[in-house]
Amino acid sequence: MKGANSLKPVPLVEVKNLTVKYQSPEGEITALKNLSLEVGKGEFIGIVGPSGCGKSTLLNVIAGLITTYTGEVLICGKAVRRGTRMVGYMPQSDQLFEWRTIWKNVLLGLEVQNNLNERTKSFAWKLLENYGLADFAHAYPRQLSGGMRQRAALIRTLAVDPEILLLDEAFSALDYQTRLIVADEVKQIIARENKTAILVTHDIAEAISMSDKVVVLTKRPGSIKSIHNIELTCSEKTPLKSREAPEFRLYFNSIWKELDVHV
Repeated sequence: MKGANSLKPVPLVEVKNLTVKYQSPEGEITALKNLSLEVGKGEFIGIVGPSGCGKSTLLNVIAGLITTYTGEVLICGKAVRRGTRMVGYMPQSDQLFEWRTIWKNVLLGLEVQNNLNERTKSFAWKLLENYGLADFAHAYPRQLSGGMRQRAALIRTLAVDPEILLLDEAFSALDYQTRLIVADEVKQIIARENKTAILVTHDIAEAISMSDKVVVLTKRPGSIKSIHNIELTCSEKTPLKSREAPEFRLYFNSIWKELDVHV
């Protein structure tokens, strides 16, 4: 198999020897150190680690929001640039504007990108229809439940048609029951839209139930401690059903022991 290596697909996201430092009143702090990671097209990657280990910093670098670092960050083999359109970002809060209707909120990213036209509006409306929010298009965020608001935020992100979705504690503002339901909905929507996703979370169970791989980071400065390929035997590959798999607890215990939460 002489040419086998040449047939290996180029990862959608490549992070090579990434080191990020920043200044604080206490002096220079190294957030990430020599971190390398590959993400294939269509993969759902969960990232967990102790508080302050640089999980959100990693997402910000991939999104092009942090540009001062050493190492390489590539998307489709090309260096990440500030504000790349290939990446959609969902932060901890839904960040819907209360004075805009759901429809106007969904169109916001397209407006910012100066890409609002009949084709993109039609695509955005189709997303609202497909995922049960068309009847609420002219409602305001305050009139929606927390779960519906988060779904609207996801549709707003999908409306600009990014290749990669970055989810930064995207469900943490929801109560536990709603969080489970919304995580289930979001995972299914991402799968249907054939997107690649990277989820940062403090919830080990959430990471295992949603991800194809779970990356465990060390304490600061963050680097990769381990990568778990998640293989669960369950009737449906959804976050809710995944928690019923016999292997689920084994993954949970293993990752919990690696987290150094006592440090």
